[in-house]
Amino acid sequence: MFPGGVNPKQMAGMMKQFGIKNQEIDAKEVVITLNSGKKIKIVNPQVQSIEMKGNKTYTVAGREVEEEGYTEEDIKLVSEQTGCTKEEALDALTENNGDLVKAIMKLKK
Repeated sequence: MFPGGVNPKQMAGMMKQFGIKNQEIDAKEVVITLNSGKKIKIVNPQVQSIEMKGNKTYTVAGREVEEEGYTEEDIKLVSEQTGCTKEEALDALTENNGDLVKAIMKLKK
């Protein structure tokens, strides 16, 4: 997660000199619950914890998926290809274990 050309060991050493602790966290998924109740789920994330002056900051990078495990792009593709609603597309993906082709074929019948 370091900029190109920077040696990660050198960067860690410099951060340590400034009292900054940096740690990679081995995470399977990250779920963020918004005040609205909507959830953002990120699978196979790269999570980093940075501690400085007693404050911890987390950075998360990864692929966002719908709560059911399908990306917004997958749902949109099925919806566009079949002319159905996003809800119908999500249902078809769920019924077909995420298989895009089968979901599209089911909705085109």
